[in-house]
Amino acid sequence: MTKTREIYFCAIGQDSHRFMTEEDVAFKSRPLLLGGVLIPDAPPLLGNSDADVVLHALVNAISGLSAERILGKVADDMCQAGITDSRAYVARALDTLKDIELLHLSFSIEAKRPHLAEVIDPMREEIAKMTGLNVCHVAITATSGEGLTAFGKGEGIACLCIASARKTPFR
Repeated sequence: MTKTREIYFCAIGQDSHRFMTEEDVAFKSRPLLLGGVLIPDAPPLLGNSDADVVLHALVNAISGLSAERILGKVADDMCQAGITDSRAYVARALDTLKDIELLHLSFSIEAKRPHLAEVIDPMREEIAKMTGLNVCHVAITATSGEGLTAFGKGEGIACLCIASARKTPFR
């Protein structure tokens, strides 16, 4: 008889993008999206997709759980096919989990600008909806970085995501 037991584990994901400048071609047409939420009155981030650093960090954390890379070739192929919405990358990453249950997500965003306090709850709700988690299992903190890094100096935004999960059965 084989015993079945659960294994609990976590993975970390990271992403960062610099802000576009007015010289960048798509500057006026691209919004700033963070966690799938439109951030008003803020410059957009540079990237070949919508450059949502929060969702990209989430995708990388999920890739760490499943050991299947999404950002890179898979996401690049999706971009070339016209799929630039990072929510599609999250859905693709979630499909790789198979016998892995996502339990909790914790994000840390570093950005001097824009001020994020008022959009943290909407981001938590959007990410909870995407992942099927209860909003109480999606935590987001933000820091200005005190000017110590490029993100703390206002040149872009960085995000870390830690995802915890449970895998069953483990033999």
